[in-house]
Amino acid sequence: MMRKNLGRALLVALPFLLALVADLVLFAAFRDRMPGQLASHFQADGRGDRHMGQTGYAVLDVLLFVVIGGLWTVMVVRGKFYGRAHRRLTAGGYAFAGFLGWMMAAVLIANVDAAENARGDAQGVSLPIWQLAVALGVAALAGGLGLAMAALTPVPEPSAATVPVGDEARIALADGEVAGWARGTGSWWLPLIALALVVGGVVVLFVSGWAAAVPLLLLGVLMAGFARPYVVVDRRGITVSGMLPWPRLRVPLDRIETVTSRHINPLTEYGGWGYRIRPGRTGVMIRSGEGIVATLAGGRNFAVTVDDSATAAALLNTLIDQRRAEH
Repeated sequence: MMRKNLGRALLVALPFLLALVADLVLFAAFRDRMPGQLASHFQADGRGDRHMGQTGYAVLDVLLFVVIGGLWTVMVVRGKFYGRAHRRLTAGGYAFAGFLGWMMAAVLIANVDAAENARGDAQGVSLPIWQLAVALGVAALAGGLGLAMAALTPVPEPSAATVPVGDEARIALADGEVAGWARGTGSWWLPLIALALVVGGVVVLFVSGWAAAVPLLLLGVLMAGFARPYVVVDRRGITVSGMLPWPRLRVPLDRIETVTSRHINPLTEYGGWGYRIRPGRTGVMIRSGEGIVATLAGGRNFAVTVDDSATAAALLNTLIDQRRAEH
């Protein structure tokens, strides 16, 4: 098992390692032909307007690939992703590494033989918009390569123990007895990703300014909100809260028709992770695995991935029966 995990980790980390090595080799080869302060931020028209020292740029390059590549590898290997979800996440890493590697290399090439002022700042450097299109093309090719490599290697599949099937069971409650169920959920790597996004946003803030930093900071805060959800089942229905006071989701008991517990694949069923809205279904998807699936009045489904979901589903069905009996 450890050997299989090591092989999967190497497969996922490989594109980030190759992209980093390629960029560092390019940096070493042209370092003597680049100004002391590289143009590192570019306006919409492609003109460079902010600068960074050569050493700082190299350090940033290493940090980007090591941190993002490390987190991506941990997420794919240690997360509960199976079958197509595992392959697509692996391919996504190849695509992201290809895109980022090309853009970092394009910035370096743009600075080669650039004139510099008295402070050593690069002058007249521009990054044409077509470089973005090329980077997207490289990402598509790298993603295809990653998907092919993932398809040729064994991927984890859910065991029978991780695929509970809901049979709409009940929990016996005496008259007047009150019961509730609560469980924390989530993957330990999600808070790390949220933290990395916030740290990256702070770094980008000092390097490139607010325009580039705000999206990273906002995404990091939003991800932190549901990085470690807490699911509560009681007579009020289903309540999902996060690490922060807001947002908080609640599905009232009187809207729920029936509940089952089953294995959920967020990528194939909901198109990804986090709070998802799809035709006919919504849910909080933190990982692949067992989860509560509630059928609501009107036919829509609400789902949340959480351990011991069979107990929660059985309690909800019991509470639904009690509500119907009271009316």
